[in-house]
Amino acid sequence: MTIGIDQRAARGAPTSIDGVGIRFGSYQAVSGISLDIAAGEFLCLLGPSGCGKSTLLSALAGFTPVTSGTITVDQDVIDGPSPERGMVFQSSDALFDWLTVRQNVAFGPRMRGLSRKEQAALADEYIGLVGLRKFADRFPGQLSGGMRQRVQIARVLANRPRIVLMDEPFGALDAQTRQVMQMEMDRIWRESGCTVVFVTHDIDEAIILADRIAVMTAGPAASIKNIYRVDLPRPREETSPEAIALHQMLRRDIGAEVRAALRDQGLDQVFEAGEEY
Repeated sequence: MTIGIDQRAARGAPTSIDGVGIRFGSYQAVSGISLDIAAGEFLCLLGPSGCGKSTLLSALAGFTPVTSGTITVDQDVIDGPSPERGMVFQSSDALFDWLTVRQNVAFGPRMRGLSRKEQAALADEYIGLVGLRKFADRFPGQLSGGMRQRVQIARVLANRPRIVLMDEPFGALDAQTRQVMQMEMDRIWRESGCTVVFVTHDIDEAIILADRIAVMTAGPAASIKNIYRVDLPRPREETSPEAIALHQMLRRDIGAEVRAALRDQGLDQVFEAGEEY
């Protein structure tokens, strides 16, 4: 028996962030964020370090409670973690080193009480989707960094999430592997149909992957500064004139936020007059 990608999950889930603020003690991490994410959309959160991208993603996952506002998925308010919202972290340390690739991917279905036959079918389905059939019986320590990230993605997808949340998942990879993983992520997203919210500080990565790019202001009390729609054909080439023009706009936007943050710290003199980020 082969279990195909669940059609309800494949359509993704619409998500609404409405007036969200997140505070840690006296520190206001993000403030007044409102953003609607369409079912099946690939949204990138882009911004300078420390602007609250990962904090907002953690709230979407249900790990971090919001202080104000609401986050809803299909009109249901998020009040904690759920297998319908899968998280892919930057580090592959989340994998179980003592389990094989197949066992790692089948772990979620096993915890949900599915039969061994269903577990095996789902594991095979998603191991194939990420291109690791030949490595299904290897352990994480026997894989490259890029392959371990593929296992993480497959393990999340095996839970049939409606939303996949990704926190700089390729940030620790070398440049060549990162490029390969970006193209693979584009393919995996199109084949799975999940809604994806992807945190990055890499402008080119956002352009290659996103339907829309939400640029965040520098923290504290970070918010959404601008939203850009990426109307470029897939697969994308970052050296195309349209991609270069978008890159320049995003660079100026983020550069302005970096300079503002440095001014707040009295460090803006590191920038020459008129110098871009």
